Amino acid sequence: MTLTINYLFWLLGIVLLVIGGMIATDKEHPRRFTAGGFWIIYALIFLIGDKLPVELVGALVIVMALIAGFGGVTAGKPKVLSEAARKASAKRLRNKLFFPALTIPVVTVIITLSASHLVFGGTPLIEQKNVTLIGFGIGCVIALAFACMMTRDTVGQSMKEARRLVDALSWAAVLPQMLGMLGLVFSDAGVGKAVAHVTTAYISLDYRLIAVAVYCIGMALFTMVMGNGFAAFPVMTGGVGVPILVNVFHGNPAVMVAIGMFSGYCGTLMTPMAANFNMVPAALLELPDKNAVIKVQVPTALTLLVVNILLLNFLMFL
Repeated sequence: MTLTINYLFWLLGIVLLVIGGMIATDKEHPRRFTAGGFWIIYALIFLIGDKLPVELVGALVIVMALIAGFGGVTAGKPKVLSEAARKASAKRLRNKLFFPALTIPVVTVIITLSASHLVFGGTPLIEQKNVTLIGFGIGCVIALAFACMMTRDTVGQSMKEARRLVDALSWAAVLPQMLGMLGLVFSDAGVGKAVAHVTTAYISLDYRLIAVAVYCIGMALFTMVMGNGFAAFPVMTGGVGVPILVNVFHGNPAVMVAIGMFSGYCGTLMTPMAANFNMVPAALLELPDKNAVIKVQVPTALTLLVVNILLLNFLMFL
């Protein structure tokens, strides 16, 4: 039997279903039915989305957007351990708390590097095209078991903490997946070709440095608009990266992809559209300025963007 990405989807769906049920049955939650329903719908997409008509899945996504848009996904006040219990646990565990978190990347790397050797009877144990994501999922499960043993707590308590975090993040937790899909929609709609037409019509890309700068800055700007580097990537790579940097200047596509995505992340640091990165922390920390995180990150983002342009112009054409 081959371990496929579907098992990870089912696991995530079960977790979301439990969280949605916990919220829906919390009588003290101000929007328990709409908020709980939001996460239950999201769970169903992971659990049975591949068996549903695509039109129905699209309708469910629209329902989720309407629930979130009309303020139906608000945070509640889930019950947590007492402050004294949390302080006692933190004092007992101290820096050991980092071990479960470090378990996830370690297991992910080990599985990713060893997956090609895990073949029995001609059948791979892990689906090769999604080996990193599957390794990540396995790492999370192992880290959870490690954390439960170390903290002497239960999986049930971990679900309560997961519910608390999801409640705090609200609908912003869904943004990375939604915006990532938006990039594919833009690509299929021909936005990349439109970008290529505009850039070649109004900007001279005969000079390599200018073409590199357009690609990197475009990645940052599109990421700022769409809130996610994965959404910007197919647009800019299809419009400028492949046709100009690779086909015309014969650059290394692997270097372009790596530094191009890094340039997109520079845009992530400067946009409220990346709500789960920039707006949620400000809300959780109760900062008076909701854009405080962005304002602090802008100098770093601009500096990195300039460095990325120079690195791409040098490394891609070695």
